[in-house]
Amino acid sequence: MRQPFTRELQDLLERGRDRQLRLAVTGLSRAGKTAFLTSLVNQLRHAGLEARLDLLPAAREGRLLGARRVNQQDLGVPRFPYDQAMAALTATPPRWPEPTRGISELRLTIRYRPARRGLLGGDSRQLTLDLFDYPGEWLLDLPLLGLDYPGWCARQRALEGRQRASHFAAWQTAVAGLEPAAEADEAQLAEISEHFAAGLRRAREAGFADLQPGRFLLPGDLTGAPVLQFFPLPGIAAADPGALASLPESSNYATLARRFRYYQQHIVRPFYRDHFRRFDRQIVLVDLLGALNAGPERFQDLSRALANLMQSFDYGQRSLLSRLFAPRIDRLAIAATKADHVTPEQHPHLVALLEALLAEPLKDLRYADVPVRALSLAAIRASESREVESQGRRTPALRGTGLDGEPLLMYPGEVPERLPDDAFWARQGFDFPAFRPLPLERGALPHIRMDVALDWLIGDKLT
Repeated sequence: MRQPFTRELQDLLERGRDRQLRLAVTGLSRAGKTAFLTSLVNQLRHAGLEARLDLLPAAREGRLLGARRVNQQDLGVPRFPYDQAMAALTATPPRWPEPTRGISELRLTIRYRPARRGLLGGDSRQLTLDLFDYPGEWLLDLPLLGLDYPGWCARQRALEGRQRASHFAAWQTAVAGLEPAAEADEAQLAEISEHFAAGLRRAREAGFADLQPGRFLLPGDLTGAPVLQFFPLPGIAAADPGALASLPESSNYATLARRFRYYQQHIVRPFYRDHFRRFDRQIVLVDLLGALNAGPERFQDLSRALANLMQSFDYGQRSLLSRLFAPRIDRLAIAATKADHVTPEQHPHLVALLEALLAEPLKDLRYADVPVRALSLAAIRASESREVESQGRRTPALRGTGLDGEPLLMYPGEVPERLPDDAFWARQGFDFPAFRPLPLERGALPHIRMDVALDWLIGDKLT
């Protein structure tokens, strides 16, 4: 009992001295969370040596001494697999790390010299940085906390675009004859639930983002449990609430509604309470290029998913007391990932499109006086910028290696500066390819603007 109490007391003291930060790396599936966390640790570990962090003042001025991984606070949570990720990136040929499939944490201690004492005078200081990783699929469940079962059914119905609905054809057929008032058949509900889960998996593979429940996509140890055997009932939103409430507890409707509430209270709420309400800083990673490649319906799906997701976080300025006992996110970065998949002159367009996509959430954040910055980055650079000469004209291009090992030299296309309309989609085509990582011979991982992200997220604590 003594050791955990001592550790918690030490953490409380460090937070009181403003020398501990909890950073949430947030993003939907395939946004690049694992790559970002791996690069962040790698850059800080190499600080003062081979890391290229010119836009982080503490590194540029020679005050950033480096970082070390230490034991995390919660011994019941797996450690972020940094070593496994680096092994994949340094393999021959290099490959991308395995995506996140569960919750993990990592604690770093960062040593630096304070700016006001100069390079030669005064002792170094230490900042503790706690990093959290979790599946993007599970994030999508946070908005469920604001819905009841009929409201969730109505929301699922509203999402049914033509392309999205095609992935749920088998489920639509299976659920069509299910009567809400009929006696629930456990085997039938399990079968229909599996059709619904299969539709979610197909939609994810097709590039859709707004998919609930998230645990249906990554069930883990809940596989086969009744808590993952529910689905939306067609027509419920238009039904009389009083009539629904009077249905017997053994009915299909009451059984599904009960499982939905259990999922909310025992799966989603503890996940939010135990992890998201403790964050100080946050970066939201967005794969805009993947959404542009996938087409207009999936691009709108991403916009809707992100807007709903950002309403689930607790943003606001902190006082000392709130920092100690009720942390809130007081600084936010939103980042368009995979900036190395477009040519450099397109990077400002990528940021402008990101700001347009999240225009409404950003207005709310600025109204709440929460510092927020939009940027584009590549946590682990996978291409090199080149120019190609043709008929006397020089055209920007990217050189890299495709996932299949094929050498690529190409111009991927233009990124729109504003939200695309129907006419834009009709005349534009995109080919933002997937590259494998660049070979790493030594030193820190190559990146684009990781130093900018680090400066925004932790730079003020390194002064």
